Amino acid sequence: MYQPLAEALRPKNLEQVIGQSHLIGDDKPLSILVNNKPQSIILWGPPGVGKTTIANILISKWDCEVIKLSAIFSGIKEIKEALELATKNYLGIFNRQTVIFVDEIHRFNKAQQDAFLHHLEEGKIILIGATTENPSFELNNALLSRLQVYVLNPLAKTDLKKLLNTALNSITNLTGAVTTNNLLADNAKELVLDLADGDARRLLNIVESIANSGKKQVSREELKQILPNSLKRFDKGGEEFYNQISALHKSVRGSDPDAALYWFMRMIDGGADPLYLGRRVLRMAWEDIGLADTNAANIALNALHTYERLGSPEGELAIANAIVYMAVTPKSNSVYLAYKNVGKFIKNSSSESVPVHLRNAPTKLMAELGYGKEYKYAHDFPEHYVPNENYWPEGMDKQKFYEPTNQGLEQRILDRLKILKNLDKK
Repeated sequence: MYQPLAEALRPKNLEQVIGQSHLIGDDKPLSILVNNKPQSIILWGPPGVGKTTIANILISKWDCEVIKLSAIFSGIKEIKEALELATKNYLGIFNRQTVIFVDEIHRFNKAQQDAFLHHLEEGKIILIGATTENPSFELNNALLSRLQVYVLNPLAKTDLKKLLNTALNSITNLTGAVTTNNLLADNAKELVLDLADGDARRLLNIVESIANSGKKQVSREELKQILPNSLKRFDKGGEEFYNQISALHKSVRGSDPDAALYWFMRMIDGGADPLYLGRRVLRMAWEDIGLADTNAANIALNALHTYERLGSPEGELAIANAIVYMAVTPKSNSVYLAYKNVGKFIKNSSSESVPVHLRNAPTKLMAELGYGKEYKYAHDFPEHYVPNENYWPEGMDKQKFYEPTNQGLEQRILDRLKILKNLDKK
């Protein structure tokens, strides 16, 4: 009977699992857990890193009944049926807990997730969830607080090399293909490792496709022809997407143009919308550069307009130019911080009235009430500034929110504010 290579080589115990050395090994969490009392857990990591495999190994070692669900194909009906069966197992003659394994658990909505809470609290079930998405965002707090989260990492290249050699040595018996460990030329092996991108399942599927091609040995160029286009690990709305956005933003903020370009092109290569990235760059211009270089926002905006006019790939080049400019220009977040601090201040203070001298008087009645009567017109004074004038609500102390830096244009702003301060003293 045919069995996919990924399934045929699935580890049967933790010692056979490749990678995850921070969780598996002497005195490591999962190695301790497998021999201890069952515990409800979440296995979080990208595709192909062993979440389902590890769950199966844990379940096989625990003395429990087992129910497996897929959040993609299951709804509240299947959840209720599983919980009813778990209750029978717990209260019946077996008096055993039931392990419910839920693949892609983040796809369950709030109500579906909440259905597990009561049974978890009573100890009738052990819940194991596997997810590619950040549990902090995708799982209810009430459920998450009852689960231990274990983070699985993408497989390192050294781990993938071991798996590749194992797969090449095993493929003859498993698929019936006439091949040996020389199926891949050395430079082709490197390409397979790159295309696998930390994903064991993807690597094994690639090897199986190569074996089924019927070729005795495959070169790097032939490999490109055999395989369909393989995208790097990237999900246009998932955890990795936001991780890479964060890396791009922080590289720009940290004034590293090369790293910024790297993350930009990683996202373009993975299928990100260039317009979305361009909008993020425009945000960087206001958040991290601000008044230190007022031209930065113009460059980001022009790059967006260029992409809208030219499309790909010329428009992407414009955005790349903007990213490099953002990375190398002087930085300031002083207005960004002032903006946030003003917001906090207003939330924590009362709604004070506008002082009478700052009010306009468009009607006769308003003029008679003295609206604007004591207002001093700044342009009538030297330096276009009224020394010691008060623009704050009556009774409120003057606040200091904006603290310009000495970066770029803000140095001139800083000098100007010093001049005005001296006028106040005189």
